[in-house]
Amino acid sequence: MKLALVVPGGVDRSGECRVIPALLHLIKRLAQAHEVHVFALRQEAEPATWPLAGATVHNIGDGRQRWRAIRAITAEHRRAPFDRIQAIFSGRGGQVAAAAGLWLHCPILVHVAGGELVALRDIHYGGRLTWRGRLSEAIVLRCADQVTAASAPVIDALRALGIKAQRVPLGVDLTTWPPQSPRRRGPGPARLLHVASLNRVKDQPTLLRALAELVRRRIDFRMDIVGVDTLDGEIQRLATQLGLDNHVRFLGFRTQRELHPLMSAAHLLVMSSRHETGPLVLLEAAIAGVPTAGTAAGHLAEWSPAATLAVPPGDSATLADAIERLLNDEDLRLQLAWSAQRRAMREDADHTARAFEALYLSLHEAPVSSAGLR
Repeated sequence: MKLALVVPGGVDRSGECRVIPALLHLIKRLAQAHEVHVFALRQEAEPATWPLAGATVHNIGDGRQRWRAIRAITAEHRRAPFDRIQAIFSGRGGQVAAAAGLWLHCPILVHVAGGELVALRDIHYGGRLTWRGRLSEAIVLRCADQVTAASAPVIDALRALGIKAQRVPLGVDLTTWPPQSPRRRGPGPARLLHVASLNRVKDQPTLLRALAELVRRRIDFRMDIVGVDTLDGEIQRLATQLGLDNHVRFLGFRTQRELHPLMSAAHLLVMSSRHETGPLVLLEAAIAGVPTAGTAAGHLAEWSPAATLAVPPGDSATLADAIERLLNDEDLRLQLAWSAQRRAMREDADHTARAFEALYLSLHEAPVSSAGLR
């Protein structure tokens, strides 16, 4: 098949920086059996084309992205027709995939992978903040022949909107992340890890307040925080104000290769997000034998209490309780680690590619969507 994948970015020509690892894992596997063209709305400011993971990346660049992306898909379709058009993330990418699919009479798939279905007004986050956003998502999702999402909470949110969707987790590449057996803690401080961009939706202030509570409880720990800073030092300043300078290191961005030793050394991954569809790092930690405690979003909510410990978003005291519980109960920590690893290995990157391929094939003889816009 000839496939068009529409993405916001995450496909840098370096293959290491400014990438979405799960997306690269999927592209690589699909490209082994299919002709894959990736249309990135803005990986770089200027239009360009480059090879990546066996696929061809068409970077749209700045200015009238949606119309130019549709034209780029149409031009490639004229060279040889696409069999399927898929958006990874909805939003603008979903609009492009839906419009191109309708115009070219090509089946459309949309994978909801971000904040398309939420409205967090206090931090100005989410695709449903405005009536335009709500209308756009309603049109895109109803134009799609198949809608997917990574975790059960997102599937539930889609169902509440009247959209039938299939759960397809974006899994981990086991060649990049070889499985490691969960390990018992040795002497010394507990090693905690947090991996996420420093931004409002990841809610690092709740994380830092939970850590400050652990300090007050005289729990010995060190935390590494990995992620690009989008808040101009605000989170680092808060850590200093909370007296955490001797307990927390801010490491900035790390490639997957650089993240491996940090993950291997960790005893617990801690997440504090207000919204997630995954996150992939929880699956990477699980493969590495590291359990996760954090706020109830995405896989954290889906897997709790059998394979994670999840607490209400924004509740720093309860998050501190969950961390303390796992640091004080080694049997429970290891039990969660083994359970999480089994789940993550069942739904690895190969499983993801097979699931998407099965959906592509299931649309072969299916009638074109009955959506009114068709």
